[in-house]
Amino acid sequence: MFRIPATGGVTTASETGDRSQFRSAASRISQFHPARPAIVDLFNLYLGINGRGKADESVREPPNKTQKRVTALNIDIPPPDAQFIPDFEQLRNQFLDHEQLYTVVESVLVSLVIQCSNHGPRSKFVLFAICSLYSIGCITWDSFIPYLLSSVTSAETSVNIFSTTSPQSDTSAASAGGPNYSNIQSPNLESSMVLANDQSSTVISSLRKLSCQIIISAMESNLKPSTYADIFKHALSWLINWNPCQQGSDEVDGMKLYKRDWALSEWLHKCLSVVRMLVEDNKCRVPFYELLRSGLHFMENLPDDISLFTLIFEVHRRRDMMALHMQMLDQHLHCPTFGNQRLLTHVAVNTISESNTQLRYSPITYPSVLGEPLHGEDIAFSIQRGSLDWERAIRCLRHALKNTPSPDWWRRVLMEAPCNRPNPQGSTPGAVFSSDMFCEATIERVVELLKLTNSDVNCWQDWLIFSDVFFFLVKSGCMDFVDFVDKLVLCLSEKDHQVLRTNHVTWLFTQIIRVELLVGALTTDSRKVEIVRKLLSFHKEARSPDSNNPQSILLDFICSCQTLRIWALNSSVREYLNSEQLIKGKQIDEWWRQVRKGEYMMDYMNLDDKSIGMFWVVSYTMSQPACEMVMSWLTCDGYTELPEPNPQANQTITVRREVNPVPISLLSGFSINLCLKLAFEMEDSMFSGVHAPNIAMVETYTRLLLIQPHSLFRSLLSHLHQKNPEIFNKPGPIILVLEILNYRLFPLYRYHGKKKTLMYDVTKILSTLKGKRGEHRAFRLAENLCMNLILSFREFFFVRKDTKGPTEFTETLNRITVMTLAIIIKTRGISDAGHLLYLQAMLEQILANSTHTWSHKTLFYFPPVLRDALIGKTDKRPLAIQAWKQAEATVIHQCRQLLSPPDDPTYVMTYISHSFPQHRLYLCAGAWVLMRGHPEDINTGNLGRVLKEFSPEEVTSNIYTMVDIILYNIQQELQQHPYSMQDVISNTCENLAQFIWIHELLPLDILLLALTDRDDDPYALRIVANLLERKELQQRISFYIANQGNPDHWLQTGVFKRVDLQKALGAHLSWNQKYPTYFDDIAARLLPVIPLIVYRLIENNATEAADRILQLYSSFLRYYPLHFTFVHDILAYFYGHLPAKLIFRILNVLDVKKIPFSKTFQERINSPDATFPPPEYFTSLLLNLVNNVIPPLHNSKGEGQNSNFNLATNQSGSTNAFEPQKAFYQTQDPGTYTQLILETAVIEILSLPITTKQIISAFVQIIVKAVKGQPNRVSMRSSDSCSESNSSSVGCGSNPLTTGFDRKNFVLVIQACGLLLAQLPVEFHIKLYEEVSCVIKDNELQSVVGYSLSDPTLAAQDHTSTALGNVVALIHAFFWNLPQQWLDNTHLLIHQLRPVSSVSMLRIVFRIIGPLLPILANAHGLFIKTLELLLSMMVDVFGKNAKPSTPVEASDITDLIDFLHHVVHYEGQGGPVQPNSKPRPGVLALCGKAIESMRSDIQPLLSHLKPDTSAVFAATNPRLSRNPS
Repeated sequence: MFRIPATGGVTTASETGDRSQFRSAASRISQFHPARPAIVDLFNLYLGINGRGKADESVREPPNKTQKRVTALNIDIPPPDAQFIPDFEQLRNQFLDHEQLYTVVESVLVSLVIQCSNHGPRSKFVLFAICSLYSIGCITWDSFIPYLLSSVTSAETSVNIFSTTSPQSDTSAASAGGPNYSNIQSPNLESSMVLANDQSSTVISSLRKLSCQIIISAMESNLKPSTYADIFKHALSWLINWNPCQQGSDEVDGMKLYKRDWALSEWLHKCLSVVRMLVEDNKCRVPFYELLRSGLHFMENLPDDISLFTLIFEVHRRRDMMALHMQMLDQHLHCPTFGNQRLLTHVAVNTISESNTQLRYSPITYPSVLGEPLHGEDIAFSIQRGSLDWERAIRCLRHALKNTPSPDWWRRVLMEAPCNRPNPQGSTPGAVFSSDMFCEATIERVVELLKLTNSDVNCWQDWLIFSDVFFFLVKSGCMDFVDFVDKLVLCLSEKDHQVLRTNHVTWLFTQIIRVELLVGALTTDSRKVEIVRKLLSFHKEARSPDSNNPQSILLDFICSCQTLRIWALNSSVREYLNSEQLIKGKQIDEWWRQVRKGEYMMDYMNLDDKSIGMFWVVSYTMSQPACEMVMSWLTCDGYTELPEPNPQANQTITVRREVNPVPISLLSGFSINLCLKLAFEMEDSMFSGVHAPNIAMVETYTRLLLIQPHSLFRSLLSHLHQKNPEIFNKPGPIILVLEILNYRLFPLYRYHGKKKTLMYDVTKILSTLKGKRGEHRAFRLAENLCMNLILSFREFFFVRKDTKGPTEFTETLNRITVMTLAIIIKTRGISDAGHLLYLQAMLEQILANSTHTWSHKTLFYFPPVLRDALIGKTDKRPLAIQAWKQAEATVIHQCRQLLSPPDDPTYVMTYISHSFPQHRLYLCAGAWVLMRGHPEDINTGNLGRVLKEFSPEEVTSNIYTMVDIILYNIQQELQQHPYSMQDVISNTCENLAQFIWIHELLPLDILLLALTDRDDDPYALRIVANLLERKELQQRISFYIANQGNPDHWLQTGVFKRVDLQKALGAHLSWNQKYPTYFDDIAARLLPVIPLIVYRLIENNATEAADRILQLYSSFLRYYPLHFTFVHDILAYFYGHLPAKLIFRILNVLDVKKIPFSKTFQERINSPDATFPPPEYFTSLLLNLVNNVIPPLHNSKGEGQNSNFNLATNQSGSTNAFEPQKAFYQTQDPGTYTQLILETAVIEILSLPITTKQIISAFVQIIVKAVKGQPNRVSMRSSDSCSESNSSSVGCGSNPLTTGFDRKNFVLVIQACGLLLAQLPVEFHIKLYEEVSCVIKDNELQSVVGYSLSDPTLAAQDHTSTALGNVVALIHAFFWNLPQQWLDNTHLLIHQLRPVSSVSMLRIVFRIIGPLLPILANAHGLFIKTLELLLSMMVDVFGKNAKPSTPVEASDITDLIDFLHHVVHYEGQGGPVQPNSKPRPGVLALCGKAIESMRSDIQPLLSHLKPDTSAVFAATNPRLSRNPS
């Protein structure tokens, strides 16, 4: 049956030992070694085989005793076993090379094991011989066992091939001493195959049994770890891959239990014994963890064996225990809230290439059996409907449909429906939602809106927002439309028949009826008739004619609109259409005919409700005529020529006369198809038309994009370039595009996640223009747009994708970039800690060409990681002053010629042509020196002409150089002359005002930024404050506010006033320009600058000056698109350093009526001296988050849009009355309504006049007190002690902290609290860890109860909630919302819990910190720090010198041991553990040091987490096994 391997088997990589290094070469020559015949003869003698190589007689049981007696007479009786060793030693002495002899012996023994395993007496002798030869040193287990196992594997393979290919035995097998099957009679092929399989199974069982007996004998000695690993691998392979085909089976509850035969029972028990010996705790030859990741517990065909069942049950139990430490409490509740931008926190995504559309990330993660996050399309499609993961996905999608996250989020998490994919393709990586999930969530949203509509709630705004998202997602192919219609019909038929009472569903489908996928379904799909009939089934009778509001009229005619469109698409379905609706369509035509009759033009500013409604109807049936009508409104007054104030401008520009922009109330009802047409028509008119557009058209265009942010968005620069590559060769279009982007649309790019792409596009424009002479207007506008984009970032970003070479930013933008990085890192953290690795390279990019450094006062407020990177930079300003002194004489000489009072314009070009570039950089500085405080002494006309002819880059350098010289001269004057500082600064500001306002020589925003960047000079900020407080600027700001009107520009209905070009921009920027301005203005350029100045004033302790500036500019800053972000960030950046008066002034930047502040807080704003808020205030904050930010657990049943809790009123001022959903244009900053609610709560907390500890204590007490029992009123702690008791038996009752919620939904309050605290600065985190540690210490004894650390969701159902469980769930919710960088402080919580002297506290620590380790798998530094902390805690309890409060056996913490093994492998793999996962050497070294300090009974359980080759993991890791040191 077996063939003896000619080469002695296959050598495995794990073989070690003195002889293993030349095993392969030795095995090749062993067949020809002169000792081999003698050795074979010796073994044949003792095995009773007559002659080497001769076939033995049949070993089958003879048919009768006579034949047995005759057979016995023909066989030589073997010598006694005791004689074997003396005979072998005699043979050994005949050969000098014992090493080669031992190799031959091992080869022969392996062959005999294979040959004799199925022969009882002979197998016993082989086992005896092997053990005896080991006892005299002829066999080395560490070389023999791997050799044996590899040969057995080869032999089993040959048997399996034989049994499946040939029904007859190979006669050559008998010659090897195996059973002779040639005498077996096979009546047919099938019976022969069955018999062969049966016999092969028996032979394999015998071979495995003998192999296990040999291994058991070997393990009585100390083997090398690599040998143990090899044994473990083969033993598990035998168990997992055993062949059940020939075993009888019984089926119990769907599980097949295979009956044992005797051979199976024997080898199975021996194999299980081997496995038990390998993993037994006292020896721990192989860690039990290897069983947990082996796949043994996933066996599909289980033999009916109680010992195997026991082992598998133990594996399942320990896996479950280990998985517990991988999962956060209430992990299934963790979903995106869309209240913050930290959607990538725990998923590694390459953020450098934002434009890569294939990038996907997980909005939620599905935990595997070990609690590991799983991602991928296959995972999403495998989730069963109705499961917890399914409900979690629907919860997330439902919340997204209500709160409209950006289209970028939808693109990343949704896949095209399978029916919409043009070509079959593999699954896309990244966690996604399946189309079925999306379909179900969308239907739920439709039903919810129908119920709200039926309750006479005005939710038209909600329908409009939903239709925009619905159009975008259907067009993207994320939904199987036919399947969606089927399910919607079924759902509405199953629901109450009164749910569908209106035509809103018909209107929704009419919005998307021109989408390509829907057109295909109605024209080419095989089920098109059925689809049409189902669409028509949604038609409902119109409401009473009394309803004449525009929405009612639209819904009255929408069935006719849809019917007409279906008929136009497919006339073959005419018989299924309602003829009344077709007739009704004539009413639309007749109304439109009357409107277009004669010269009549609709007065779109004074339309009554009926006309508005009918025009909306026309937008669905005749979109092209409606588009022409709207365009005629905006161009009806013709055009006019612009005056020519600039003789340099040699072209005449005509511009459309101003009219009223189309009101947003009228635009909102247009069909999406009309909006698309209008957008394209307006783009052609604005950027390619003969006449420059009026402000009304530009404003209407931006309103269209704002009211339909999903369906109409396009990247304007690339979109226009694709339409016409020559469009930007003209100065007008590029200026208009930049104005639209800078003053109207850049918040939309932030919402879409496209600000990086836009910034890179604008940077290309900057790099093109900065060296061009005279291109000041477009360059400064692009630079201002870049300022706004940089300041709008909320996450770590890369200046250049390749992170190499200097940036293409200007000096001004480089400074703002560093400041933005500081704000991001300090106020929002870095979501991926790995990005910190790029920080140094990024700073080198930014500062490559910079001559400026950062003052110590500024660095003091920088986050430490950024401060450490910048603090060593040398200040190059002294070099700049030195260079000026060297060039001063030449520069002054040139300036005298250029700036002498007689006006000689011809000398301007002479100067530009003949002066050196390095001297031109000092032109403004030279002019300043020549002035001597009297601007009239120089020819400012020539100075202005030269500066206009300079390139923008040269002007910037002149400004920064002039600032250095001005500050240097001030110092010299004060040192050399008895002038007062106030007089010198006043004179300086007077002269600068002449430069800026009288002669308009320089851009004010760049001058202010240059002075602000010199904050290390004692006079720079004084000059800045003086300039900002001057009446010239105040008048300019007042003019801008009066001209602009309402900061919410989309609400303006009046005619926009166009400001003269030179008056708007000044002589420097407008000198050679003719193209009119739209929204640009010198004042508007200051909007991103003033916040930076306020930052710098506060850094330099000039809070009084900051207060004055904010008082002057509060109303003006409301025009800043990022004014809400500014308030949030400055309060967080300087938290703990702002006086109450300044906080009050900062809050006044916001329009309180438009911000959802709580009532209590609004009272505080009106009264800055308000005291500590009542305890109910903190509860109301959390309830407001639960109602508006946290995804609800189930669909709302009441009228509210998101009624997790049904409150009559609360302290936040919200009620259970329905509030319409906020459109994007109403929440441009911060972006979504959920963000607005969350960040408003953050602003409130940061503004409270109480300590951080009081705030944290209030929130923690809410979580602690809200459990079963009677409540106790909470008093604020005033000390740092933990003496106050945190009883676990207090609850919701009448506690003012917990009034308003029940136990069932209290889990969402915990999630809301964790989310809110994670948005606060690090100072709050430190106090949170202190407060939580006190609660844990007070409730440590609870941990002995099994339910004390269970999910609060489950605990609430069985009324077993505990303070300990709630507070750990709070910490986990907090962790989940933290950026990775801020997880670095979690060690503070553990340090607060020390000293740890009990296993109960150790388990609490593991339960808290354990789930962080998988999250940190890709952040090696944080992982090492956290793992080291856990190991040190284990040493505290199980160290050699530790004295735990209660003695604990090592076996009681096997789950912690398994968990440590798992996370070490998880980090080594960088994700879910694979069979070939290896720990990192550095991690093993860390573990090894800790293990040395532990008790002797603990060390064996962790012994393989060491870096030396005495451990399995190190011995099987090639990098460590080759370099043991």
